[in-house]
Amino acid sequence: MKLHAGHLLLHLASLALLMLIIAPQTARAQSANELKARIEARNADIDALEQEIATYQKQLIAAGRQAGSLQTEIKRLDLTKAKFTTDIKVTENKIETTNLTIQKLALQIGDNEEIIDSNKSAIAASIRQIDQLASDSLLESMLAKGKISDLWNQVENLKDFQDSVRRRTEELKGVKRNLENNKKETEEAKVKLLDLKSKLSDQKLIVDQNTRDKARLLSETKNQQANYTKLVADRQARRRALEKEIADFESQLSYILDPSTLPKSGILSWPLEKITITQQFGRTVDSKRLYASGTHNGVDFGTPTGTPVRAMSSGTVVGVGDTDQTCPGASFGKWILIRYGNGLSSTFAHLSLIKVAAGDKVTVGEIVGYSGNTGYSTGPHLHVSLYASGAVSVKQFPSKACGGRTYTMPVAPINGYLDPLFYLPVLR
Repeated sequence: MKLHAGHLLLHLASLALLMLIIAPQTARAQSANELKARIEARNADIDALEQEIATYQKQLIAAGRQAGSLQTEIKRLDLTKAKFTTDIKVTENKIETTNLTIQKLALQIGDNEEIIDSNKSAIAASIRQIDQLASDSLLESMLAKGKISDLWNQVENLKDFQDSVRRRTEELKGVKRNLENNKKETEEAKVKLLDLKSKLSDQKLIVDQNTRDKARLLSETKNQQANYTKLVADRQARRRALEKEIADFESQLSYILDPSTLPKSGILSWPLEKITITQQFGRTVDSKRLYASGTHNGVDFGTPTGTPVRAMSSGTVVGVGDTDQTCPGASFGKWILIRYGNGLSSTFAHLSLIKVAAGDKVTVGEIVGYSGNTGYSTGPHLHVSLYASGAVSVKQFPSKACGGRTYTMPVAPINGYLDPLFYLPVLR
């Protein structure tokens, strides 16, 4: 009778283990399938929205190539707003997709934890059964004149069962570790996407500001091209006069450049994800045409309004400002000056939004602002000036070109300016 009981226990343990493995999967399969379907639907929405964004981007590029006019500027502002509104929808869909993925992984992790627990229980039960058989079943069976070979077959069967379950448990432990890692990675991705949503919200603020600029532009020009042309001409005249004032001011500053204080080439990181250089440093054909001094004191990177601008190295924000508050459309517009820990400092200009304040510590790659079209700018771009740190500082000076109002902005002696491209990575 003992042998029959052992066989029965073996079959019951096997059946119980099978039910424990199948039950959670069956109960949760529908939920997992529903999550998968929702994720696929979100991804389809994302694909459609990204195609819409690509269309807006092409239209923005085409608008930028058109001759400057009031209607072109209005069209660019409207397209930019539409693009960033769609960008926000994409990010919201990506965040929802990440949440669904985390839920799906949680279900899978729960299933495997239950399977592992049931396997452990089955192992414990089989060990107890083997102990029982080893302690008294052999003697009882011999007294009952049963076959010893049947008894040992039963023992071997239980050992095989135990070994099989133990191997499965080890496999499932590995699966559980992988799934936990996936969950961790997905949660990290969720944090990144929430950050991206925050950045896109910033960009929406930028577009809203541009919309207000559009309303002001229409008010100033009374929606007449002739008035717009005069407005642009007046700003160009102020810009040339202010540029001469700044050049005269900087020419009076003295600085002895010590080359030994400068770092090696290629030490900085790119301030933008995608690099398009539209104006280089120093004396170029364009600089002779565009600047009173004949020299461009930085590098211009063509990029749409609202592109994240990143610190090129770790350092401290020395100052921020907006020259448009003093004299609209004549200089840097919104700017940031950062002193890095390697002997270099940089100004980012023509920004649409500033994300840092004077005194803030920044790390390389950190978003400090967004590109724009403020100050004197013929189109959205990022201007980067680079200096030997000891040469540059934020100064205040009155401007006759702007009605005697006081300007606050970074200035440096001529020999304090450096070519940013020498210190940035090689462009491939």
